Amino acid sequence: MPRISQSGLIALTCSAMIAFAPPAAAQSASQDEPARTTNSVNEQTAIPTSPPVAEKREHSYTHHGITISDPYDWLYDKSYPEIDDEDVLDYLRAENAWFEAKMAPHEALTETLFEEMRARIKEDDSTVPQRRGDYLYWSEFEEGAQYRKHYRKPLGAPEDAEGQLILDETQLAEGHEYFRLGAVSVSKNGRYLAYSTDTNGSERYTARIKDLETGELLADEIPEVRTSLTWVANDSALVYGKANENWRVLDARMHVIGTPVADDVFLYQEEDESFSVNAGLSAQEDYLIIATGDNETSEVRFVDAANPTAELTLVKPRAKGIEYEIDIRDGELFVLTNDEHINFRLAKASLSSPGAWQTVLAGSDEFYLTDFELFETFMVTEGRLNGLDQVQIRQYTAPAAFQTITFPESSYTAGLSNNPEYDQTVLRLSYESMVTPDSVYDYDVASGELELLKQQEIPSGYDADLYTTRRVEVEVRDGTMIPVSVVMRKDREEILREKGIEGPGPLHLYAYGAYGYAIPPGFSTTRLSLVDRGFAYAIAHIRGGDDLGRRWYLQGKLFERANTFNDFVDAGRGLIAQGFTQEGMVTASGGSAGGELMGAIVNQDPEQYGAVVAHVPFVDVLGTMLNEELPLTPGEWQEWGNPIEDKAAFAYILSYSPYDQVSAQDYPPMLVTAGLNDPRVTYWEPAKWVAKLRDTKTDDNVLLLKTNMGAGHGGKSGRWNSLYETAEETAFILWQTGVANGAGEDRSGG
Repeated sequence: MPRISQSGLIALTCSAMIAFAPPAAAQSASQDEPARTTNSVNEQTAIPTSPPVAEKREHSYTHHGITISDPYDWLYDKSYPEIDDEDVLDYLRAENAWFEAKMAPHEALTETLFEEMRARIKEDDSTVPQRRGDYLYWSEFEEGAQYRKHYRKPLGAPEDAEGQLILDETQLAEGHEYFRLGAVSVSKNGRYLAYSTDTNGSERYTARIKDLETGELLADEIPEVRTSLTWVANDSALVYGKANENWRVLDARMHVIGTPVADDVFLYQEEDESFSVNAGLSAQEDYLIIATGDNETSEVRFVDAANPTAELTLVKPRAKGIEYEIDIRDGELFVLTNDEHINFRLAKASLSSPGAWQTVLAGSDEFYLTDFELFETFMVTEGRLNGLDQVQIRQYTAPAAFQTITFPESSYTAGLSNNPEYDQTVLRLSYESMVTPDSVYDYDVASGELELLKQQEIPSGYDADLYTTRRVEVEVRDGTMIPVSVVMRKDREEILREKGIEGPGPLHLYAYGAYGYAIPPGFSTTRLSLVDRGFAYAIAHIRGGDDLGRRWYLQGKLFERANTFNDFVDAGRGLIAQGFTQEGMVTASGGSAGGELMGAIVNQDPEQYGAVVAHVPFVDVLGTMLNEELPLTPGEWQEWGNPIEDKAAFAYILSYSPYDQVSAQDYPPMLVTAGLNDPRVTYWEPAKWVAKLRDTKTDDNVLLLKTNMGAGHGGKSGRWNSLYETAEETAFILWQTGVANGAGEDRSGG
């Protein structure tokens, strides 16, 4: 999507990966403690002794002369998004009961893991205050709390002055089994706070407005919001986008404070259902920018933010395959676009001729330009060189020259953090590596000094010198070299010997590989629970992400999608060949499109893996891409292909779609998660996949499906609830590899 400069305290988006959703039984749980109760069965339900077997019901469909049998189609409740088919719900509850039964013997291990993961988190933590307007803003976790509180205080107030509580997530979450904060935006004059919340995981947020001078919550209530909240018309109105019945945002609307929502004004209406609309402010907050686009095409308009109902100015008409993003400074329009180079160029134009783009920075085969931000006396460009993040300061008078912010390690992830002020002279940066915890820096642009403000504290202790990280390359089957970031203990061999493991030990391999989303070599406290037990942990920078440039992404989409799966399989095989691990000791995980990856790799090379975790996996690719009534399908055809109109796309998707390619072979132990209210990967995809696997596979390895019945794709809410499910996942991996508390356990389960 086009870049939008956001204003306000926070601009939060919903995570699409590696997340869990909350169990229905968590509704009455304390907001300060993780739910330990089952999400699937009532107390009278007997503990199952065998896995559920889904009924087969005859169903088939035909496209392009090809007929596909789908006997588990009935698990798709046709009244969706209402799910009230008792047969469907009974099956999901039965799978949850089987999950609970199989994980019950490992509850002590899960609890141990949870407690050690929690001990690595500073409970009473806070963010570094940042200036916006006349105030400093920050947020805090209180000890034991699941959710944050947001504060501010006037600039110049004493350092120990008490802050004004402007938003209490714990209070907002009270009484809800699920809670997630969406967009948050403070008006330019500092008086109003607009925020949106989701209380069921459907990602249909409700927006409210709070008067920060009086503390009053205004009567205004805007339902079905799925975008940022942007203040316009001298802080008298909000611009937002509303989700339609198919979960798509096809408009930008303006709500004037104190008026009925029914009277909200349409500023822009999109006709193409595959596009999505969002809005934000320019660098100086004097223009409202409205962007629309899909995964490969953009179109942007702008208007005076003080008069947003005036006629919009179109920058340049959409052209298939051309992406562009804009910002405006001092009457000049800046454009990031791929129109001339696959790795993007930076251009500018006048507001009177916004489509006449003149190059400021030409595209480069070596440097991948990913973003830019405009400030009063300089601009910042961000990108990647050889896969490593770069932050560059450039002057408007000589943009070709730049100063690069240098960081202390050879492999890391870094970038601009929250920099809301146009006249910023000190840049707030984020930095971490696989051995260095999340760090917050200030960079003085004039002096070039980099000041560490805060580094993630690990209360239970962390010694970076105990760990080693390296970036290796693996040659895959088509000759491409795939980078892999690896972290492990320096004394790994000694740890493994103490556990009775001779030779190469276990290795956990993670990737995503879609939408041009690069997985950075960052830090994780939860990962330490595997690494400290002798695992190597690796991130495969496979094609489908844009880790090594835009072409890296394009080589993993549409008719080159199989590269993503092959890269992952071959990366694991390469790490085995390099002595990091051995066959059957590779564990793997991925979520959403990364869950699709998990489905593909277990079809292709099941012998490699000792355990696989697939979070909300997009595994019924063909069925979903054929269903244009689903919320995301029209917008996804640019990523996967349109099998409705294109016979070649139909055949190609069929050739790799994990659900369609399940075969009579042995599969590794697997844990699969789903969310009943998930609008991104609908619950029936993992449910159908697990049902088919149970019926088809030839092994007795454990196969578990956990469907969270009260939430969706964005994850289980509350930091402790989410952490507990991470501990469950880790316990499953340790159980199946026999590394801890599972060496003598029965690892089967059907």
